[in-house]
Amino acid sequence: QVHVVESGGGLVHPGGSLSLTCEVSGSIFRLVAMGWYRQAPGKERELVATVNSGGGTDYADSVKGRFTIARDNSLNTVYLQMSSLKPEDTAVYYCNGRGYLNYRDVFDSWGQGTQVTVSS
Repeated sequence: QVHVVESGGGLVHPGGSLSLTCEVSGSIFRLVAMGWYRQAPGKERELVATVNSGGGTDYADSVKGRFTIARDNSLNTVYLQMSSLKPEDTAVYYCNGRGYLNYRDVFDSWGQGTQVTVSS
């Protein structure tokens, strides 16, 4: 069983900053990739940023230069530092973890989501 737990959402003014944290735990053999996705009301879930086990990152164009993703492999934890936030960043942010339970079985697990609201 793999558990994904996010924390750090909340309400922030436009231009402000907010940090999200996500821990992946359980009987994990290898955690390959971790990432953040978001879903705004009436829209589909979209990629925000991902980071692989080697530290390689990928960002949505809409957040490049404003958001930074980082991971601590020793803690199976991923962080998302968000700055210069805009009202259009308002969404439920979901953490995702993908990897191997053993040499054969893979997992692709999601957290429950944390609300980020950018409003004056």
